[in-house]
Amino acid sequence: MLATVIQVLDTTIANVALPHMQGSLGAGSDQITWVLTSYIVAAAIMTLPVGYLSQRFGRRRLFLWSVAGFTVTSMLCGQAGSLNEMIFWRLMQGVFGAALVPLSQATLLDTYPPEQHASAMGLWGVGVMIGPVLGPTLGGWLTEYYSWRWVFYINLPFGILSLLGIYFALPERETTRPRFDALGFGLLALAVGALQMLLDRGEQVDWFESLEIQGYAIASALGLYLFVVHSLTTKKPFLSPGLFRDRNYVSGLVFIFVVGIILLATMALLPSYLQQWKGYPVVATGLVLMPRGLGVMVAMILVGRLLKFVDGRALIVAGMFLVSFSLHLMAGFNLQVSRSALVWTGVLQGFGLGLVFVPISTLAYATLPAQLRGEATALFSLSRNLGSSVGVSIVMAVLTRNLWINEQQLGEHLQVPRNLAGTLPNTGELQTLPLNIMQELSRQSAEIAYVNDFQLLMWINLAAVPLVFLLANPRRGLEVA
Repeated sequence: MLATVIQVLDTTIANVALPHMQGSLGAGSDQITWVLTSYIVAAAIMTLPVGYLSQRFGRRRLFLWSVAGFTVTSMLCGQAGSLNEMIFWRLMQGVFGAALVPLSQATLLDTYPPEQHASAMGLWGVGVMIGPVLGPTLGGWLTEYYSWRWVFYINLPFGILSLLGIYFALPERETTRPRFDALGFGLLALAVGALQMLLDRGEQVDWFESLEIQGYAIASALGLYLFVVHSLTTKKPFLSPGLFRDRNYVSGLVFIFVVGIILLATMALLPSYLQQWKGYPVVATGLVLMPRGLGVMVAMILVGRLLKFVDGRALIVAGMFLVSFSLHLMAGFNLQVSRSALVWTGVLQGFGLGLVFVPISTLAYATLPAQLRGEATALFSLSRNLGSSVGVSIVMAVLTRNLWINEQQLGEHLQVPRNLAGTLPNTGELQTLPLNIMQELSRQSAEIAYVNDFQLLMWINLAAVPLVFLLANPRRGLEVA
């Protein structure tokens, strides 16, 4: 679980430190985002072969090397003196960190008997879900009171503890020499990597108006098409066909994709909403967002026990409706919204997400053969990460577009007195009035744009609810001892 926490935490913890890194590393605003992009793309691509690598070299050995490599590269990121160094070490951090979440999940599923999977997934899920919530909070606090370099140094103690725990507690499994489908991996890596680049770079280069984004889209579509054709015609494809014949697992992939959209999309919107438009400092923003993580923790601890008495599908539906209700409340926010309302909706949304995550994680593997878990957990983790990337890209693109549209539409109704500039030109109050009007125009435009984004996420969440009917619920595998 420690390995899971440090990997998931690093997907968001560096975000708030980017402006400080930019000055320290002498990077431009368009260049510094590669600190995030390099990590995300490397982690997405290297998640794919985790199942093969764990069979070939042993899960324990791969786990140890991954944690050690992640910890060392975290320290080297903190020591980076130039942008090129930082991007390289963040790339390597993503390479080593990619295996941590799927290996953690596969280890727990194999360690605990089936009747305790729900409880195990509940406790483990706290690490997966709380990382994106606490990342900006912890990153902001470390950057504010220490240095942006501590955003990476913080991984050292947790990495060492995780390394020791795995070394002394985890038994080695037998290794095999499975055939590696290099062509299949290459094609899927191209599709996933190009998609991640498209999602990450799109907002900065005006999406499909840019040749760069068009190139990524073509590469991703072509890579996916060729991967599917190759998989259907080769004897031993990169991904086992058995994964896609399991209805519960495929439905779980879709659900976790939607959970990824909601989880990180709201966390991408709220910090800028609070800091830029409500004037909250970084630390205060983190404190307001932190209760969301408490809601996640409480739900995940409870849901493992609830699954003994309640159908997991009912919990998923309840969680989805709670998340939708919280987003409905957020769609009623304005720039005078109170802190108590921000905290309340955050706790409610976190609790709903917690109710959804554990049953999905349990049901997805309930009918899957144990020998497929290595591949399955890697693909499950990738689906969640892709959902997060898609969600953030969608809401930020819609936000930017709506900000511009709202300013144009509201601006049409502005009426500034024609003689304002000619009357008392030396009076400071009158000279600043047009600026004040423009600032208020921007504030009101932003208020409407954020509300539209929260409403969009609500409808996306509700649209996914009917997918619950695709899930089966084999009771014997879900009862908690």
